[in-house]
Formats: sequence, structure tokens, C-alpha cells
Amino acid sequence: MAVTIRDVARDAGVSASTVCRALSSPELVKAETRERVRRSASALGYSPNKAARGLITGRTGNLGLIVPDLANPFFPGVVKGIQARARELDYAVFVADTDEVPTAEAELVQALAKQVDGIVLCSPRMSESALRPLAEQTPTVLLNRRVSRIPSVTFDNLDGMRQAVAHLTALGHRRVAYVGGPRSSWSNRERLRGLRTAAAANRLELVEVGNVLPQFTGGIAAADLVLAADVTAVVAYNDLIALGLLSRFRARDVDVPGHISVIGIDDIAMSAMVHPPLTTVSSPVEQSGRAGVDLLLDLMENPDRTATARRELDTHLTVRGSTGPLHRP
Repeated sequence: MAVTIRDVARDAGVSASTVCRALSSPELVKAETRERVRRSASALGYSPNKAARGLITGRTGNLGLIVPDLANPFFPGVVKGIQARARELDYAVFVADTDEVPTAEAELVQALAKQVDGIVLCSPRMSESALRPLAEQTPTVLLNRRVSRIPSVTFDNLDGMRQAVAHLTALGHRRVAYVGGPRSSWSNRERLRGLRTAAAANRLELVEVGNVLPQFTGGIAAADLVLAADVTAVVAYNDLIALGLLSRFRARDVDVPGHISVIGIDDIAMSAMVHPPLTTVSSPVEQSGRAGVDLLLDLMENPDRTATARRELDTHLTVRGSTGPLHRP
């Protein structure tokens, strides 16, 4: 039979509440009593279960993760990294999906707040004014979004776009399209900013063809607009959009990369499996999840250390078969 707090209390000659205080807030207990409780707990082999630890520490042992779309192959990698790191630290993870509905983010944060010790918000779309009150109520770390005074893990979008533009420029492309993701997406704004800066530096003309859902169907919907823009290359907000572009181009007998080159972002597993294999800006997705857990636990222990709690992870261009030299005059 498992040893309980009452067993420790009986052996130490104190009350169960004193045992709780000695284990959770030792500064509130006399040194002699604290040592007696410690010796009894050690001698009896007492190890509080998760629920008991929660009563002692005031914590649940759970973390929350909110993502925009679990059907997007990018986010399972984040989940995997978060769960692996949380498991190492003896935390469980509750995962919630907003299904690309920004208004659901705040609702889910409030619903999870009573059940978890902290929350990782992945690629949140809500405004800064909506984010701040939530982060003040519950320890919160952002993934793929940066807001001052809230810890965050992001990818180096600017350098990723610089590499993409440098690659296309070296292949001879001078007029390139960008198919954007959600207007409210911080990543979309950063990627567009990086493309504009790199295009200007390389004297390359950038054509912004609009914003679509960050899904395969979004790429299909944008493909005809890309072709009508008379560009020789296109960069998509993410790989799913890029795969949709490839599908529609194939349906229209548009050769890739002979007629148009295509670059995605994220390097999801499917990117290497399609024909032609997709050139893409790769990000360390699982690493971002692990880093998010580390920042969150640090925030829970040190709530005042938020100003510098920021990680930016490197990106790199993975060149495959969807980009090639300019052949058109």
C-alpha cells in the first residue's frame, strides 16, 4: 500500500497539514519540525502522487497548447516537441485546436486556464490588446509570434526570405510573386517584410497576389492569379499553399520549374514526396516546441524575467526540384 501524508504525519508526530507545509512551504515550519518530517518521509519512502503534489504546490502538473489547425502538418511537429520536453519534466499537455478561428483563441485560453499551470499559444492571430490581459492572468509563451513583454519562440523569417530571394536571383528570376497567408498572421507580415527587403536589395520585382487560407485549397485558388501576374517564380506563405499551387499548375500543364519556379516555407514531410520535390525554407519545428516549454517553465518560476525571454531559431533553404534556371525570355 502506498505511503500517505497521514502515515508521514503519524510517524513524525505532527498533523497532516504540518507535513504539507513542511514539504511545500518549509520556511513556514520550524527547522526541527521540518527535519523530523523530512526524516519520516524518507524512512517511509513517501513520494506524493501528482494530485497530492498539486495540493502541496498549488500546481496541476499540466500545460496547455493551443494551435490554429492540427490538420496542418506543421503543427504536429510542434506538438511532438512540446510533449517530449514536457514528459521529460513530468508535465502532461492538453492540446486544443482553434480550427483557424481567431476568436476561439481567447475562449480556449480561458477554458484551459483553470486546468493548467501555463499555456503555449502557437501562431496566435488575436491582437496584442487581446493577448496581454490573457498573458497577465496565466503564464503564457508565444510560438511563431512576437509581442513585447510576453516570452516567445520565433523563426528567423527575414533570413529565410533573404535566402529564398538570393536563390531565385542566382537562377536569373527578376519578377517573383508572393502568395500570402492570413492577414492577421504575424508570420505572414514578417515573411512579406523579409521578401520586400530582399527583393529591393536584389532589384527584383515582387508581385503580391493576395492572401489565402494557409491550406492546400488556398494554393489551388491562388494559382491562376499567379499565372496571370506573368511571374517566373512564386514564394508561398507555407508548404501547403505551395503544394496547392503545384497541383493546379499540373492540372493546367504548366511545367515546374521550366515555366515557373515554386518555393514553400516550413519543410513539412510531404514537401519531399511530391513531384517535383518542393524547394522550401526549413524551420526547426520540434526544437521550437521544446524551447517553448523551457521558456514557459522558466516564466512560471521567474515571472519577472519576461523582457529578455525570447528565442529566435535559425532557418535555412532546402533546395529541391521545384526551382530552376529562368528559361523564358
